[in-house]
Amino acid sequence: MSNQTSPKLTILQPDDWHLHLRDGAIMRTVLPFTAKVFRRAIVMPNLTPPIITVPQCRNYRDRIINVVPEFEPLMTLYLNNTTSTQIIKEAAQCDFIHGVKLYPKGATTHSDDGIRKVEEIYKILEAMEHHDLPLLVHGESIEPTLDVFDREKHFIEHSLIPMRKRFPALRIVLEHITTREAVHYVQDSDANTAATITPHHLLYTRNALFDGGIRPHHYCLPLPQREIHRAAVVEAACSGDAHFFLGTDSAPHMRRDKENSCGCAGIFNAPVALNVYAQIFDENDKLDQLEQFASINGPHFYKLPTNTKHISLIKEQVSVADCIGDEEIVPMLAGSTVTWRVCDE
Repeated sequence: MSNQTSPKLTILQPDDWHLHLRDGAIMRTVLPFTAKVFRRAIVMPNLTPPIITVPQCRNYRDRIINVVPEFEPLMTLYLNNTTSTQIIKEAAQCDFIHGVKLYPKGATTHSDDGIRKVEEIYKILEAMEHHDLPLLVHGESIEPTLDVFDREKHFIEHSLIPMRKRFPALRIVLEHITTREAVHYVQDSDANTAATITPHHLLYTRNALFDGGIRPHHYCLPLPQREIHRAAVVEAACSGDAHFFLGTDSAPHMRRDKENSCGCAGIFNAPVALNVYAQIFDENDKLDQLEQFASINGPHFYKLPTNTKHISLIKEQVSVADCIGDEEIVPMLAGSTVTWRVCDE
């Protein structure tokens, strides 16, 4: 890695361990932004209809590769009430399926086919543990009376901890963590538990949702939290701790679906994701830890080789487009700037 004081930083090419690509025209618009920077990505299965079988997953993978052949999509299945132990066995035998995603029913975008109670899928989790197939968790409880800012903490206490005790060998990723409680839980866990961290949860607190009015393009689930939680997540990302690695949760929506009376949750950060990570690590004097977080910890958890190619960034202000594509997708930091640029070389 280059010297921390240098305006240029070179690291092993990173991967994105949590990515939404959608399908069709939107996928063709957004995928090149990820493929320009990341060699591989864990691709989320919450399409409409969701990806619940191995053949569906193979077909979706083919559609992705047809857009950018040099990009490697690491596929996942959507866990729902039709998932069987046979499907888990078939998925584990595929070289292109790398996990199964658990969405609590109604917790986020396209999660209506998700799981009501984790206890209902213990038989499936047992099969996943047996076949060493990772479980990727949107870690929020869905009780309607629960404060939305307490959903992650409640899920850890009431669902994740009992799950972990029952299935100690199951590899689990707690996706897009937002709270100090999540940081502490993952830090205190063994190597079978990990967490992804997004650029927007490193950058934003919940104040960003109301900066001068309602900001629909800052709306995501789980929600950004208080500064005390953001600071804890930043410290975890910058720590070098192998439990934490890069997962953008980049989630594109058309402008009209964000700017309406019931806007969609999700932030399209792919055009600036690595730039923002570099900016945050730089602001915290931890650029020397970016490679560990972005390029090494994730492959080690997923039992995959690290990339051999390198990528460079330069400390230089970059303007962010107001809108992208015919679908009018508004990116993170639209119309603003970020202080690091990914080199085109």
